[in-house]
Amino acid sequence: MTPSTSLLVQYARYHRDPRNIATHYVGIPLIAFAIGVLLARLQMPVGGISVGAHQVVWALVALWYLRQGVSTVTLATIAATGILVALAHPFGQAPLTTWLLAGPGSFVVGWIFQFVGHFWEGRKPAFVDDIRGLLVGPMFVVAEVWFMLGGGRTLQEQIHREAGPVARQTPRRTQGA
Repeated sequence: MTPSTSLLVQYARYHRDPRNIATHYVGIPLIAFAIGVLLARLQMPVGGISVGAHQVVWALVALWYLRQGVSTVTLATIAATGILVALAHPFGQAPLTTWLLAGPGSFVVGWIFQFVGHFWEGRKPAFVDDIRGLLVGPMFVVAEVWFMLGGGRTLQEQIHREAGPVARQTPRRTQGA
């Protein structure tokens, strides 16, 4: 099992409720975007050009993903987080109010989605037990989207074997019915 597969299995064990997974499609990109916005405010001159802390952190995170194994999921995760960092870039030079709304605002909304999902799941977020979960989250979302699009069947089957299948939801009964 590759390191990325092992990390995805470990992360998936905290995410077997489809409602929780769905909240991650919104929450995790918002949090990644927010971190990019917050870090984009920090600029430093390097060789005559301005480099933002968000770009440096993205490059370091991209290297971490590559160390987990070069695969469709890790490369797509690097691309997806790169897009979020690029979208965050203009907010670094935005007026303070705009920067605060985009950065901390997105961060708070993203975490609300996360905590609602984990309330439904009945489990704490994965990062509570392993801080790497903060980096695996975007990879998990990318993998889940890939599975929805019909790709990665072997990886999906391996995750389901190791972590269990995604639970099927039954309709709630109404009182008096």
